[in-house]
Amino acid sequence: MFEPQVIAMALYYLVRLINILILIRIILPWISPNPSNPIVQFIYGVTEPILAPARSIINGVFGYTGFLDFSPLLAMLIIQGVYILILRML
Repeated sequence: MFEPQVIAMALYYLVRLINILILIRIILPWISPNPSNPIVQFIYGVTEPILAPARSIINGVFGYTGFLDFSPLLAMLIIQGVYILILRML
């Protein structure tokens, strides 16, 4: 069995990695990288399953389809909330 400290540290690094990838995804449209670049495809492939549900929540609940995409912010808040809940259960 894993100790709670090991699980907590693994979750911490996983949450940090996901947040960093989301932040990189926010910056990518500003620099217009080649979409066929394997690194860009990896970032979009990892973050899209996280951002798509957040985007649908924003569109469905709030009806917002404006210029700014708030799904990264919502996704990061939800991830942080789930992380805290899991830590409390350990």
